[in-house]
Amino acid sequence: MKDHPADPYHARAAICELLERVGTADRAALGQLYELTASSLFGICLRICGERSEAEDVLHEVFQLIWKRAGSFVPTAAHPMAWLGTIARNRSIDWARGHGRRRTRPIEDAGEIADDAPDQLAVLERSQEAQRLYDCLDALDARQRDTLRTAFFGGLTYAQLAEAQGVPEPTVRSWARRGLLNLRGCVSDA
Repeated sequence: MKDHPADPYHARAAICELLERVGTADRAALGQLYELTASSLFGICLRICGERSEAEDVLHEVFQLIWKRAGSFVPTAAHPMAWLGTIARNRSIDWARGHGRRRTRPIEDAGEIADDAPDQLAVLERSQEAQRLYDCLDALDARQRDTLRTAFFGGLTYAQLAEAQGVPEPTVRSWARRGLLNLRGCVSDA
């Protein structure tokens, strides 16, 4: 195997063959595998580690792991570059965690970071809407209010409510329907 395979099918087959040979402790195959895949794997390491010298060190560790694990590669289970890329990614992440590296941004970008907390005006409006809803619920007929609270907040079905109160289910449905209509009218008027 002297040339780098040009088309993806032959490249996959070549990498699978090399991994199989590396799995039998063939050092020449490891060298060929390095020539064929190192640039792609280095890109993964560099993106995660952030600096060239660190990525080179991690890439060295990646090929040590490949040497140890090549015998466990199953060609039908994964694409060989996905398998190799996973080793590079995981080793790079382990390295970054072990060296306390975190991606940071300059302080000048702090103004551009979104705050997920709602602003105080939105909080106030929501609390006023909630209070209006509770006031409207309290203004309903007791049967309608209890039916709505139990059905919607308690999670009971109309059939369960009817059984608990000893009334027919259509009666409970009627209370709920009237309660919702009255509630809608009250909330929209307020």
